[in-house]
Amino acid sequence: MGDPTGEESGPGAPRAPVPARRRARTRRHAFRHSPFFPATVLLLIVAAAAGLFAGSYTYAMANPTPHNIPTAVTGVPASEIKRAEFVQGMEEALGAELRLRHFATYEAARNAVDDQQVYAILQDRPGAAGLDVSGASGATVAQLLAETAPQVGRTVGVPVIVKDINPLQKGDPRGLALFYITLAAVIVGFVGAIQLGVHASALNPAERIAFTAGYSVLGGFAIAAVVDWVLGALRLPFAESWLILALTMFTSGMVFSMCNVLFGRWAMLPTWGLMVLLGNPSSGGAVSWPLLPSLLGEIGRWLPPGASVNAQHTAVYFRHDQHFFPFAVLGAWAAVSCAVFWIWRHRHPGGREANAAVSE
Repeated sequence: MGDPTGEESGPGAPRAPVPARRRARTRRHAFRHSPFFPATVLLLIVAAAAGLFAGSYTYAMANPTPHNIPTAVTGVPASEIKRAEFVQGMEEALGAELRLRHFATYEAARNAVDDQQVYAILQDRPGAAGLDVSGASGATVAQLLAETAPQVGRTVGVPVIVKDINPLQKGDPRGLALFYITLAAVIVGFVGAIQLGVHASALNPAERIAFTAGYSVLGGFAIAAVVDWVLGALRLPFAESWLILALTMFTSGMVFSMCNVLFGRWAMLPTWGLMVLLGNPSSGGAVSWPLLPSLLGEIGRWLPPGASVNAQHTAVYFRHDQHFFPFAVLGAWAAVSCAVFWIWRHRHPGGREANAAVSE
């Protein structure tokens, strides 16, 4: 019998044209399951990451602007009016607030500098004002204060004597070496974890944690040895600096491993965003925290790069006033990362059992 629609049917009949929507769906499906899909996604991600990387560092470091600078004030001034004029002139010139803290003695103010509570000390000297800055507390802050204070003093008629009471080491006149060694520890830390996944995928989860700790200990030693013994750029309290660098590398490696079990092959995205795009610019290593945008200055203290710079900076320049907080931050990130990695270890893309199952 013929087709009631009047169209021919049967094996020899011409096929009806495939609707355009179905062809488009077929092509999309084929593309999504081809190697070109992840390559295209990576192309777009790398391009966006390049812009974000440049933007985050430029935003934080290109034009550092102070917001408030904790400053110690000692003694009773010969003229309250002149001191008030000088402080007001400094705030106008800096575009920032000098957050004054009064101390009864110079020794108490100096202790506050060593404890990193203040960045400078303002005091009266015979016939002049004294501004003691601390280059080791923040090179960019000290430089800004040292350049601005004499100009403001001339304007208000008060000679200003500026002295650096805690200068940076000769091998690191700009105070960037600690930022660089921290940057090395952070990046090599998670790159090492990536390479373990690529070249040692047969490692079981516990073994992966152990080898992450192993390359962190050796890597921290290598960084400290090169900077101190080979280049002589910094005189480090070697054991403490080695510990900080090793803990930083281990934390960075385990952050990637945590992201690896949570996000799979896209683990690099949150790791890079957290540790490099956000963590390093806000660490206070290249630009002191008072000169960073307010939000970055607050966030930086709670992220591994900022905690590492903070601990390393205190170890090198204020070794008798080391704080527990940066070690607690690094330890917390490391512990949480290890815990998440271990709890979701069944999603770990490796291990001898998983590799054996794939080979079968």
